[in-house]
Amino acid sequence: MNSTTKFQLSFMMFLQFFIWGGWFVTLGTFLGNNLGASGAETAMAFSTQSWGAIIAPLFIGLIADRYFNAERILGVLHLIGGGLMYLMSQAGNFDTFYPYVFGYMIVYMPTLALVNSVSFNQMKDPAKEFSLIRVFGTIGWIVAGLVISYLSWDSLEAIAAGALANTFLMVSGASFILGLFSFTLPKTPPSNTGAEALSIGHVLGFDALKLLKDRNFLMFFITSILICIPLAFYYQQANPFLVELGMENPTGKMTLGQISEVLFMLLLPVFFKKFGFKKTILVGMLAWAVRYTLFAYGNTGELTFMLIMGIALHGICYDFFFVSGQIYTDFKAGEKIKSAAQGLITLATYGVGMLVGFWVAGKISDTYLLDNGSHNWEMIWILPAAFAIGVLVLFMLIFKEEKIEIQEE
Repeated sequence: MNSTTKFQLSFMMFLQFFIWGGWFVTLGTFLGNNLGASGAETAMAFSTQSWGAIIAPLFIGLIADRYFNAERILGVLHLIGGGLMYLMSQAGNFDTFYPYVFGYMIVYMPTLALVNSVSFNQMKDPAKEFSLIRVFGTIGWIVAGLVISYLSWDSLEAIAAGALANTFLMVSGASFILGLFSFTLPKTPPSNTGAEALSIGHVLGFDALKLLKDRNFLMFFITSILICIPLAFYYQQANPFLVELGMENPTGKMTLGQISEVLFMLLLPVFFKKFGFKKTILVGMLAWAVRYTLFAYGNTGELTFMLIMGIALHGICYDFFFVSGQIYTDFKAGEKIKSAAQGLITLATYGVGMLVGFWVAGKISDTYLLDNGSHNWEMIWILPAAFAIGVLVLFMLIFKEEKIEIQEE
């Protein structure tokens, strides 16, 4: 891969995740403070991510992979997304905002697979080359959070003045840039141009359902759905929580989670090889419980270091559960249904699990809303912490360790 192509793919990844991190992190804060949304309405808005994750495989598998160049459809979707982002910035109430965010997630979620397709098509050895390109996506997410806090859009005074609407304008601009830039990317023709028709079941990963006959994989599948229920609390509640506590530059501080993600990604193969899959995934589950416990009891001035620790645990929370889970799924599936198996797990987690999780998080947020407009955050965080412990115990008792070899590059 030449240096020009490396730059193109790296810039594409940077903008792709700058766009996502530039509005999604502060969405809950914006909805509650500027649109007067309830917890249930906030859950509806966040759930559009899950609906997008469910619909995206249909779009990619049945349409994009068969008829269009990936870079062209990537450009069209981001141009549409830029327009929807602008409309979101102009919405004055939740009823107006919701159709725009729903439409936006329907067009954004397919782009996550498209940027990967464009990247892989240019690589001779994706196992070695992809991580060096993908890391620019994490950098993009970090930069978006730092920009928001640097411009003080997430300060209490600025939020009250409606400054968070600027995040949608910023992302709208970035979407238009990526949309136009996508048409200059290396050509990525359709990957499935054969005459054989694809079924909806195939693109959603239903071909991998036979893996559920295996007791261990069934246990992993169930706990993957269940652990996404407490996971949804972080995405939906963390930024409003930090803002309500009056933390300075909360969005910028939350980027510590992405920095942690990069660091623990490097440690994961070592831990996985030494301790095995079961212990690795148990550590990931435990990290969710520890994180939320830190949030529950670190909400006073002298204990704010606990909040920073909770944010920094993101690398263990995400990498040790989700990435190790992807490795395990790849191992169990084998070559013939590898893609279907990964699609099934994605549908189960980001689709079903988080859809339920966002709904539960919204209900609990409304339940513990106090008369003065603040929240009983101790209960809001302790409940998902306890649930994560329950999932951990279930997995620990039923799952039997398997030896999984990681191939050396």
